[in-house]
Order: sequence, then structure tokens, then C-alpha cells
Amino acid sequence: MLIRAELQTPRLILRPFRKDDLDALAALMANTDFMRFSLGPYSREQAQTVLQKFLSWGEAGLPSPFAVIFRGNNALIGYCGFLHQHVDGMDEIEIGYRLHPDYWNRGLATEAARAVRDHAFHNLKLPRVISLIHPSNIASRRVAEKIGMKLEKETVFRGIQHLVFAIAREPRVPSPPEASGAG
Repeated sequence: MLIRAELQTPRLILRPFRKDDLDALAALMANTDFMRFSLGPYSREQAQTVLQKFLSWGEAGLPSPFAVIFRGNNALIGYCGFLHQHVDGMDEIEIGYRLHPDYWNRGLATEAARAVRDHAFHNLKLPRVISLIHPSNIASRRVAEKIGMKLEKETVFRGIQHLVFAIAREPRVPSPPEASGAG
């Protein structure tokens, strides 16, 4: 099922997180702009808790976020991947994405999210994925739309208003039966 796969795009490598990513992740999560539209900057200890959660999902064989590596300099510039959320009484798999501000407005979040969406449907065979997006986060809304997600509803998630964008895996259309040649 390729849970621990590495995904590659023209400009990015998306790989499973490792314990030695803590310094880079902590620096990202301490950045106010990186953490905009969330609960604010995280301490190193909070970032370590997040990293441990990501690692534990992977170790349990569950889809988890990927470390996003920019090919141009091999820097860890953010994350994109699967977050396990409980939304309005339902367990959902979210495609979450967050990049360092120096890498915004280059189409990189869309590139990463598209690769993760394809992995979700083609390799993991997930039936659907969502993205939880703060209503003011226009850039994230555009990413969701560019990868085919549609606005499904508004909800309050962790005490904050969010938009729920979703996309379902396309059902496979069976091939028509072979012509028998009779007739």
C-alpha cells in the first residue's frame, strides 16, 4: 500500500519525516507566518510533540504528513500530507499543507498537494480526502480548488471557523466486455 512512500515532483521531494527533522520542523513551527491561520507559533517542545505524532502514525502504518524538501537547495521547507481529524462527528483524512513563507507564491503547495492527492487515490485507495481551511486563507483555498476539491461546508473545528473542502476518488468505470465477434 506504500504508506511510507517517497513522492517526487519536478521541484520537490516528499519523504516521510524522521527524528532528525526536529530542528528544521521546530524552526518552521516557530515562524509566525508559517503558523498563520493556526494556533500560533509553537515552541520546540510543541514541535517535538507534532513530530512524534507524525512519526507514530507512520509507524502504525497510517498515512501521515510528508516532509517537503525543495530540490533547489535540499532544504526542508514544510509539510504536506495526511492528518487524521475528527470533524462534525466523522473521522476524516485531511490533506494538510504548510510551507515556509520564502517558498510561497511559486505553485509549490499545489505541486505537493497534487502529488499527495494522487498518492491518496491511486496508491492508498482512500475513498475521499478533505482540507480544513480558515476562511481568510485565500491561498490555501486556491490550492484546494486547483487539486479538484470543492467547498463542502463550513464548520467549527477546534473552536475556529473553517471551510471544509473535499474530493472523492473517482470510481473506476468497468471496461466494456470484449466483442465476441458474433452477430
